[in-house]
Formats: sequence, structure tokens, C-alpha cells
Amino acid sequence: MIKEMSMWRSIFRENNVSSLNGAIASGKARYLVNLSETLHDHRYAEIANQIAARPGVKLVLIAGPSSSGKTTSSKRLALHMRVNGLNPIVISLDDYFRNRVDTPLDENGEYDFECLEALDVPFLNQQLEQLFAGERVEIPKYDFASGSRKFIGQFLQLTDNDVLIMEGIHGLNPKLTAQIPDDDKFKLYVSVLTPISIDEKTRMSSRDYRLLRRMVRDNQFRGMSAEDTILRWPSVRAGEEKYIHPFKRMADAEFNSGLFYEIPMLKCYAEPLLQVIPSASPAFDEAQRLLGLIRSVIAMTPIDVRHIPPTSIIREFIGGSSFHY
Repeated sequence: MIKEMSMWRSIFRENNVSSLNGAIASGKARYLVNLSETLHDHRYAEIANQIAARPGVKLVLIAGPSSSGKTTSSKRLALHMRVNGLNPIVISLDDYFRNRVDTPLDENGEYDFECLEALDVPFLNQQLEQLFAGERVEIPKYDFASGSRKFIGQFLQLTDNDVLIMEGIHGLNPKLTAQIPDDDKFKLYVSVLTPISIDEKTRMSSRDYRLLRRMVRDNQFRGMSAEDTILRWPSVRAGEEKYIHPFKRMADAEFNSGLFYEIPMLKCYAEPLLQVIPSASPAFDEAQRLLGLIRSVIAMTPIDVRHIPPTSIIREFIGGSSFHY
């Protein structure tokens, strides 16, 4: 990923805030969007080719930290797999959560939804084995409102060209699919390597990119304030260190979801959210730090934002996607 990012930075002259501002000010925002999205499509095609070159693969597992773009990656990769003559079927790991009353508790006595044991791993493996044996199974649907797993008549039976795609934070953990042979699995790690530097010595952190994405998404679709997102972020990061990062080297391929135009675009959405966090809030200092990072960036115009394609990863966070989430 680091080698790939070096190549990308050689393609883009706009790889620091100063040159990026010059490009935005001179009306090159749409060019940056088009080139960034083309690079993403090129990489998805490469990964789809890798999968097609392994005819025994029956299961594609996608993992990555919060707000890295796992969900959109599963959908865009599925399109490229179809071009290769495969029939990808995306199913959600979330539907294999245990009933809430059976969810393990953390050290504070709260439900621990992040641990592997929050998923019904034996039942998942049972259904995967049945599917790969050609059997017809009823896929569960998890009702988050009631905290219970339900069966609503969603049946699935695989044919020769069918490949399952599943995404979730535990996707690369070998314990998740221990009963499925390794040769039947392809593992993809999705992350965000930051393409833009503040100056010659300082690059924006991947964690900051993802925090800004999550903040915008939480506000747009989950009714959460930027303050709430910032305060929850330490626990999110702790879960990543425990459940995601130890397994990322087990991936067969990596995808970098960072975009060169992302910070000027996110500034339009994130700056107003950060500015209203009161000084008395425990999230205030972090909000000011983030504001300091984006303060020197020239924001994209709303017209330029409208030219971001509906299949872009960033649409997962700002809305307007042609995919159903």
C-alpha cells in the first residue's frame, strides 16, 4: 500500500495542502475527483482479477477499521467480479449477531458488541459449510431494534459461479471461519493511507481522515453530533487495536480508500459540525485540533461535490450513493 501510495503521489502534483489549494482555487476540483475515482476503479479491477485467478475461492472476506469504506468496497468489488464472469452475493456478518441477551459483557458489565463472541460463529460456519455443499439454507436477519435474530424467508443456494462476500471487523480473524479451508477464502483489508501532507514534513493522519468521515456519516444518517462521535472515538480505536490490526497481515490484498480530493470535500461538512462544540465539552480540545488541521484547506464548492460519482466510497459518508446500505 505504501508503494502504491508513492506511485499515486507521483501521478498527482496536488499532494500537499498548498498545491491542493491551488488546484481547487483554479477550478481543477472535478479533475481531482475523476482521477481519484479512476485510481480506485483500477485497483478494484486488479483485486477482482486476483479473485478470478483463483477458481477455488468461494468466500471473500473484507475487514478494516471504522469508516475505511468496507461496505462500499464490498459492493464495488462485486461489480468488478461480475465483469470477470463471477456471480458475487453479498451477505452481512451483522445478521449473525447473537441475541442481545446472549451477548458477552465487557469489564464494565456492558454488552460487548465488538468482540468476536458477539457473533454466533458456530452457526455462521454451519451455514457456510451447508452452502458450499450445495444445500439451500435460510439466511438470518438481525433486528437491531429488538436485539434478536429472525428468519424472514430469505433462502440462499449457491451455484457454480456464485461467490459469497462478507464484510465486518472480524473478517480476517481465522477463528471467524475456522471450518472453511483457507484455499476457499480470499481476504481483503481496507484502510485509509492519507495521500495529502500538511507540509513537507507532516502528513495528515489516517485516523483523522476516518474520524472526519465517521463524524459526517454519524450526523447525516445516525442522528449523532460531532461531539458524540469524538467522545466515542477512543473506544472505537481500542476495539480496532484489539480486533482488527492484529490480523491485517493475513490479507491476500489491501485496498487504500483514501482520496486526493477528500479533505477539501469533507471540510464542507465537518467544519460546521466542529464549530458548534461548546468550550465546556470534553470533546472541545479535539474539535479545535481537527479544525486546526482543516483550517488552511480551501473547501470544494457544492457544485464540485455534486460531481462526485454515486458509486464513490465517500458517498457512504456524505450521502447520494447509488448503492443501498
